[in-house]
Amino acid sequence: MMNVVNQRVPKLDAMALVTGKGVYTEDCMPPNCLVVKVLRSPYPFARIVSINCEAARRLEGIACVLTHEDVPKIRYTMAGQSYPEPSAYDRYILEELVRYVGDPVAIVAGEEERTVDKALRLIKVQYERLEPVLDFEQALDHPSVIHPEADYFNHFPVGQDPKRNLVSSHCDQRGDLQAVFAACDVVQEEIYYTKAVAQAMMETFRTYTYLDHAQRLNVVSSTQIPFHCRRQLARALGIPKNRVRVIKPRIGGGFGAKQTMCSEFFPALVTMKTGKPCRMIFTREECFTGSNSRHQMRLRVKVGATNDGIVQAIDLEVLSNAGAYAEHASTTVGLTGTKTIALYTPQAYRFQTQVVYTNTMGGGAFRGFGATQGCFAVESAINQLAERIGLDPVELRLRNIPKLGDPLPSYLDGPLSSTELEACIQRGRELIGWERKFPAVQVDAHTMRGVGMAITMQGSGIAGIDTCSACIRLNDSGFYTLLIGASDMGTGCDTILAQMAAETLHCPIERITVDGVDTDHSPYDKGSYASSTTYVTGMAVVKACTEMIGRIKLEAAKRLEVAPSQVSFDGDRICLKMKPDQGITLEQLAQQLVVGDGNWLQCTATHSSSVSPPPLMAGFAEVEVDTETGAVRVVDYVGVIDCGTVINPNLATVQAQGGIVQGIGMALYEDISYHSTGKMRNHSFMQYKIPSRLDVPDIRVAFQSSYEPSGPYGAKSIGEVVINTPAPAVAAAVANATGVRVRTLPITSEKVLMGILGQK
Repeated sequence: MMNVVNQRVPKLDAMALVTGKGVYTEDCMPPNCLVVKVLRSPYPFARIVSINCEAARRLEGIACVLTHEDVPKIRYTMAGQSYPEPSAYDRYILEELVRYVGDPVAIVAGEEERTVDKALRLIKVQYERLEPVLDFEQALDHPSVIHPEADYFNHFPVGQDPKRNLVSSHCDQRGDLQAVFAACDVVQEEIYYTKAVAQAMMETFRTYTYLDHAQRLNVVSSTQIPFHCRRQLARALGIPKNRVRVIKPRIGGGFGAKQTMCSEFFPALVTMKTGKPCRMIFTREECFTGSNSRHQMRLRVKVGATNDGIVQAIDLEVLSNAGAYAEHASTTVGLTGTKTIALYTPQAYRFQTQVVYTNTMGGGAFRGFGATQGCFAVESAINQLAERIGLDPVELRLRNIPKLGDPLPSYLDGPLSSTELEACIQRGRELIGWERKFPAVQVDAHTMRGVGMAITMQGSGIAGIDTCSACIRLNDSGFYTLLIGASDMGTGCDTILAQMAAETLHCPIERITVDGVDTDHSPYDKGSYASSTTYVTGMAVVKACTEMIGRIKLEAAKRLEVAPSQVSFDGDRICLKMKPDQGITLEQLAQQLVVGDGNWLQCTATHSSSVSPPPLMAGFAEVEVDTETGAVRVVDYVGVIDCGTVINPNLATVQAQGGIVQGIGMALYEDISYHSTGKMRNHSFMQYKIPSRLDVPDIRVAFQSSYEPSGPYGAKSIGEVVINTPAPAVAAAVANATGVRVRTLPITSEKVLMGILGQK
């Protein structure tokens, strides 16, 4: 029985947040900051012929107006990924060529917001309009080349050819695919489409910059990736990395959006030019139109099986829309297959991808990171395969899922070292009432209820790449300070890492103080993404705290004049093993260590894993459909999750519930779309629908805990896996209720009704 881990410990900052005391980036901004805004392109693809800023510069209170002539000509990427990044270096801070409606054209900084707004209106730009590429299925080898620049740069080959608008391409194949398909009794093939989806976090992008006494650039920003941010800022500005410091206050949500650096470069450049502190706060419209979103994709799935439901072959072909820039494009598309094909252990498979540029806002990271799109397509195809065979989709999955120790085809990060997926499926079937509800029941003359399901897996960090560190200090009165570089985005990682530290150090969590992220003194951490914090940073915390126990025993043993092997430590006292009444308290030791010839204790550990054990999940949806209008309402959702040891059941539950609601939003409501002019149609919450509390039922979450031997206290990740199953499960439930299979998200009432009318 553990004392702190696996306990429902309240979030460390819970009371501060609910009483309005949380310090976010905007709260850190002094009143004398220059207000920074950008003029954005009205055209999807154009070349700036001339730009006249004289009237704007003459306005009283305007500190500077910057154009492409005033910025360093250094290519960089805004993607927050470990170096060397696979994302193309395809940006300047400002450029003559604008590539989507919303691309920055000029930067204006002034003393007051209304003056800056007036200055933006006074800038006169003459554009040479170019033929845009707005349809990603027509982008490859289109006459318009979106990135013709000679200094386009990749660290290594990713199958790129920018002259063809090709960001990356890849093919992975195992086994004789055609022969295995030919031997299959049933082959199911379909095409699925997912749309761009906005992360819609509560706090918009915002950054505050200033020069300190040493003329170093200080950047206070709502970012998931402080250390990557430091590196890319230094590159883009052409200054040494040691001249940049990044500080991360509280974050009001990110969901991957803030793994891309959208607001940092503009105020940083102004501060470097003027020497003055600057602030930039994105409006909600800018978040929709000038940042990043989930990547739009087309997924062609072909699945072959025997008549008894054993999957033999999977062929997955994916086309992804990078948008105007390539942040995270080549890595996101990779997860569509690696996190889906492996669940069915086929004899043969092929997974091929292409990512293309278009003149729409660039894609980026979003919770699920490609696995969400892949799960919708593959799980939908599996559900339809089960229907064709005449087999319960629950039973089909139970016949195919990998067992403990099985290699995972297409997933190269180690064999399955922990799993309770079968128990997750069985528990979910029981909780949703599958046996009495599948496939559907009629409620009244025009109302049907149907159920559907899906399974999924994610990873726990990026094997062999993610590196995270933690530092633990013993303070003079016997409490500890835990320094981490991981960014708590509201998920509670500060709390769960403190729980692991307290468990290891045998002390109550109240004796652990968690420090915020500051690249000047926090230990290196690649940032909060890829479901890595609990698994990778958590193990660094355990290693550092374990070393601290050894150091405490060593120092106490010196004072007790015995060997370290002869003492024990219970969290409060270090005692002789043979004479427990003889010893020294931790508080006494801590005080002695900072006096005279003491030895103040601080231990740092770094962790990187060669494997990425997958968390697993089964999701079950029950929907109600009005067959006269096509309206769909989710009336019940059950998610059963294997994330290894659950570090904090409270935080894990709300993580799961939040992810499931986001998945329901992608399934039923969310749909970024563009006018023929390239302008985004839905750039506010008036046009862009996300589910409210009234749109979703009480999400029911359960855990089937396995024990992951490579994780801290047996833990795996949970942050991303929870968003993947709603789209295919809801789609299957709608199909079971109506017979209408919607293969293009979102599943709107119009699509359902047209399908029903088409049947008639």
